[in-house]
Amino acid sequence: MQRVKEKESGKKVRAGKKERLSGSEILIRSLIEENVNHIFGYPGGVVIPVFDTLYNLPRPKVVLCRHEQGAQHMADGYARASGKTGVCLVTSGPGATNLVTGIATSFMDSIPVVCITGQVARAAIGNDAFQEVDIIGITRPITKHSYLVRDVADLARTVKEAFYIASTGRPGPVLIDIPKDVFLSESEFEYPDTVDIPGFKPTEHGHIQQIKKAAEVMAQAKRPVLYVGGGCNSSNASAELTELAHKAGIPVTTTLLGLGAFPEDDPLSLGMLGMHGTWYANMAVNESDLLIAVGSRFDDRVTGKLDAFAPKASVIHIDVDPASISKNIKVDYPIVGNCKKVLKTLLPLTKKADTADWLNMIDHWKKTHPLKYKKGERVKPQYVIESIHKICGGDTVISTDVGQHQMFVALHYKFLKPRTLLTSGGLGTMGFGFPAAIGAALASPDKKVVAIIGDGGFQMTVQEVATAVSQRLNLIVAILNNGFLGMVRQWQELFFGKRYSHTCLEYTNPDFTKLVEAYGAKGMKVEKYDEVIPVLKKAMKVKNCPVFIDFHVDRHENVYPMIPPGQMATDIIE
Repeated sequence: MQRVKEKESGKKVRAGKKERLSGSEILIRSLIEENVNHIFGYPGGVVIPVFDTLYNLPRPKVVLCRHEQGAQHMADGYARASGKTGVCLVTSGPGATNLVTGIATSFMDSIPVVCITGQVARAAIGNDAFQEVDIIGITRPITKHSYLVRDVADLARTVKEAFYIASTGRPGPVLIDIPKDVFLSESEFEYPDTVDIPGFKPTEHGHIQQIKKAAEVMAQAKRPVLYVGGGCNSSNASAELTELAHKAGIPVTTTLLGLGAFPEDDPLSLGMLGMHGTWYANMAVNESDLLIAVGSRFDDRVTGKLDAFAPKASVIHIDVDPASISKNIKVDYPIVGNCKKVLKTLLPLTKKADTADWLNMIDHWKKTHPLKYKKGERVKPQYVIESIHKICGGDTVISTDVGQHQMFVALHYKFLKPRTLLTSGGLGTMGFGFPAAIGAALASPDKKVVAIIGDGGFQMTVQEVATAVSQRLNLIVAILNNGFLGMVRQWQELFFGKRYSHTCLEYTNPDFTKLVEAYGAKGMKVEKYDEVIPVLKKAMKVKNCPVFIDFHVDRHENVYPMIPPGQMATDIIE
């Protein structure tokens, strides 16, 4: 009788060890069970109960963004830098739809993020209610899985499953859509210890016979190349990859998302391959007799003309996603499994390959076709990036937007450690770099984080300067300001007769130093070569405040090497 009275009065009751909690309380308690320390979000009508639950809690810490797209990019950057699953929380309708570009960015690059959206009350779903949108239907093609929680009793299990799905197998974003009245309903709270999802059983360990066959083929190869993608970074397989390359004597080239998986100061490093990859990486792949793909998906920016890619090579492909095997390039030796676990099994079977002549040839290519650029009157973006590496270096986390500066970073900043490059590879999202750097700075407060972005992309998420200032971040943002949408301008120059249609920003760009200072950040400007190093050193000394450096760089500089679209490695322009 006493329990009934307590229930009627709205107080919590216990049934054994189980607490009776509201949906919003169950959600937050579930996130705590998943060791979530940061939630990136923006409040709105239907999620007020959740933000009310978070009001006095020390964790998870809510990072108030200034736009929902920024919240998703921050959660994404947090995940890339830390290896944990990022979390964002927004309201229904426009709050949910503002996540879409960020969700697609995470999906294309296989980044684990749990996206929590509010929804109108269950009775209003399908009635075109205020701020109602079918976010499940909208995001179905760009999420690994999605849930609409119709019963508060299912909420804890749903959160457990969402984190498991997001982080296992090939990682990716998972969306949980929760109606307003589910937040207000009550249920007994018990967080599951395990997950059992019929139909979702990712293969972690590769087939041993296939691994043995791969070891035999590697030992017999004369011109092998390890072609490494983002899957190596996401599975934390950098140490195993490095040991394998050294043990077998095989050179390593990486995709954009694979940068950092293998130290680029290693003699076996070829740098990045593909459309804007190094000359010698592309030639090595073109001449190889065995290509060992590790956590890569043969993206079109890597392969170029498909029927001319690695024409002399047999292919070993190690990937956790069976759908990626032979999707674009026919594979001779498929191995489905987690890269780290497969490489651990492969290592004891690996023998030294007879690659001395091959490595000598590659050394010759490196000497005769190095990366190069000419200094001019205006500061070159390559020089700025080399200077950032010189002053910051080490385990600094670099975040980029998309475009020329992204490719300059990939070529001229030497990545030595995994999870030190955050960039939008598959979707190519302008506006990603700056908010992703905020997420990384919160994930790794003991590391220096530098965002290298363009003047175009910066203005797509510039409002997040307020977020960076409010969080008192040790963050440097290097704006490579060339007054153009640089990569589009380069294509217009090379392939459209220098008709620069709507790509010039120079005359409408704001004074970035004044703009960020209006938010309370520190602004600096660089227009001459002899200012680059001193300003970077000055920025490094600033604590608990983001620093924005407006680098005025050569507006006509192009990214080379370059393989024209649809062409083959031998068509590369230096």
